[in-house]
Amino acid sequence: MDEVKLSNPAPLGLMGFGFTTVLLNLANTGLFPVNGAILAMGVFYGGLAQVIAGIAEFKTGNTFGMTAFTSYGCFWLTLVAIIITPKLGWIDPPSASFMGWYLIGWGVFTFMMWIAIVGKAGKGLQFIFLTLWILFLLLALHAWTGIDGIGKFAGWEGLVCGLSAFYVAMGTIINQSRGRTVLPI
Repeated sequence: MDEVKLSNPAPLGLMGFGFTTVLLNLANTGLFPVNGAILAMGVFYGGLAQVIAGIAEFKTGNTFGMTAFTSYGCFWLTLVAIIITPKLGWIDPPSASFMGWYLIGWGVFTFMMWIAIVGKAGKGLQFIFLTLWILFLLLALHAWTGIDGIGKFAGWEGLVCGLSAFYVAMGTIINQSRGRTVLPI
């Protein structure tokens, strides 16, 4: 019986994360408001596509990829719910202070995931997790202080994080399709 070759689900997860992170952080910079396009991307590409990638990583035996993609997919789903459900009158919005704790919790998780791959994964993936950890710290600090400059700086830093995920995803796809390293990752 022939062994079935599975495709690499990481580019899907990285694109879902990267593209959605870029869009949300365009809003964090103050260039655009949070809008329906960002929220829809948060549910379907940042959320659902990453959860699918995480489940696919499970099938390949990649515990790190399964945990990362499923967790960050659920992050996007919860974030959209936190934004939308108070507007629908379903729940009260969290306080700014509690949002800071929500974000710092994700920062701690991200820091531990970064520790897991330092020296073990490609530099591109390490950079994504490092910049994401910094992003969560900045966003928590912004939630706690309300200082607009911190939020805007977080937005620019988040653009770097999201674009780095986009780069690693496309590098993986291009390198595999070309059979050689075109974009170093």
